Amino acid sequence: MGWRFGNTIDGCQAEYVLVHDAQANLAKIPAGLSDEEVLLCPDIMSTGFSAAERGHVRLGDAVAVFAQGPIGLCATAGARLAGASLVIAVDSVSKRLEVARRMGADVVLNFKEQDVVAEIKRLTGGGVDVAIEALGTSGTFENSLRCVRPGGTVSSLGVYSGHLTLPLDAFAAGLGDHTIVTSLCPGGKERMRRLMSIVAAKRFPFQELVTHPFRLADIEAAYDLFSHQRDGVMKVAIRP
Repeated sequence: MGWRFGNTIDGCQAEYVLVHDAQANLAKIPAGLSDEEVLLCPDIMSTGFSAAERGHVRLGDAVAVFAQGPIGLCATAGARLAGASLVIAVDSVSKRLEVARRMGADVVLNFKEQDVVAEIKRLTGGGVDVAIEALGTSGTFENSLRCVRPGGTVSSLGVYSGHLTLPLDAFAAGLGDHTIVTSLCPGGKERMRRLMSIVAAKRFPFQELVTHPFRLADIEAAYDLFSHQRDGVMKVAIRP
């Protein structure tokens, strides 16, 4: 149902929403979990985790996650849960890099302060097994490709608004045995049950990614705050 809301039918920013086939599509929040704790499960958390799943992160893998917004932070947590032995988080916002450590990153890199591709190759002895792109820019996509080892995978979550290019050197002229995968936010009742069980285990501070709650009547102010990235905002919650 997640894809249908906001794409084929009106979304959920309303007092009431009709959910078709609700018995199959809605998952009950278990006792002991608050709305705020599970709010990210149907979208942000599911999308971030899907990057590790689609990238087939395995035990002992080295993984780099480019961009540590809420989706990237969930991708970092997903890589850790999937068994990666080295998780490298890349961003330029110090607060997000601090949170990335708490979400499972072993190493954090500020791309404004160093050549992150060179440092990733140094840390891994040649490149990561899986690079996750969680922003949606040509630059982060290219850097993801540049830092992955031969035979490695680029798992892309970004929504790209311009042309993507494949640099000849990064693509190893087509001889690098690379895999490039994309994913769309997985949904469904069983998916939500699994994600909520991860939240209940309290291994990562998912609730802290929701930094600013607003009433539905104040939604314009919420969008203004988020669009201008003020006051350390990460994710906004709207309560009808």
